[in-house]
Amino acid sequence: MGVAARRHFGLVDLAMTAFKTGDPLTLNRLYGRSSGHKLRKSQQDLVDTLLPQIAVPAEGEITSRRLFGDDRPLHFEIGFGSGEHLVARADTLPDQGFIGAEPFLNGVAAALAHVRDKNLANVRLWRGDALEVLQRVPDGALSFLYLLHPDPWPKSRHAKRRMVNDRPVELFAAKVEPGGEFRLATDDPTYLTWSLMVMQRHADAFEWLAERPNDFLEPSGGWMETRYGAKSRREGRRPYYLRYRRTG
Repeated sequence: MGVAARRHFGLVDLAMTAFKTGDPLTLNRLYGRSSGHKLRKSQQDLVDTLLPQIAVPAEGEITSRRLFGDDRPLHFEIGFGSGEHLVARADTLPDQGFIGAEPFLNGVAAALAHVRDKNLANVRLWRGDALEVLQRVPDGALSFLYLLHPDPWPKSRHAKRRMVNDRPVELFAAKVEPGGEFRLATDDPTYLTWSLMVMQRHADAFEWLAERPNDFLEPSGGWMETRYGAKSRREGRRPYYLRYRRTG
């Protein structure tokens, strides 16, 4: 990470004060909604018919060969929302494999519609806890790991619910191959500062790929902005796009 980027966020001499007791791995539970409005019949049909065909197995190791029948680069998105980013990337890179985990049923239904409409064979979905699946991925198996606009849990007493915490980041480091990328997007200033502090503590595992402000103010490296990111811009909020390369 360049000095200009560090100075932009006040990190040049920042004390590491982000530690709070607990994290999503030790809490071992999901927060937030699992469903919203009742699914339309067409959506429910997708959940009943298409999801079982492309669902991540409920048990056992999660490998490229098991999911796709060959050895290919693997991408993993934590909390894919409605799936527009996951599906767009999968459509662009048909020879690579994409795993998405999302607990919100309505989002899963929306992603299934995208998969059907684009006739994608390189996507596998999990409705539930992303960390449970991620722990079953072999170490060093992922080329890309995405965490795009996670729930910021802005109250300090809820900090342990944030996905960017020390133990989850250690898990990310274990699963991403050397040279692979962890991509994080947020438009929440508190979550941004928190994430930068946590990630700075793991600088031996992840190198922040930012030398100048535009490197984190605009998506780059084939990054496709999510619907939420575009909404943030329309509503006057600033999304930040953080790219980290796995070192070692």
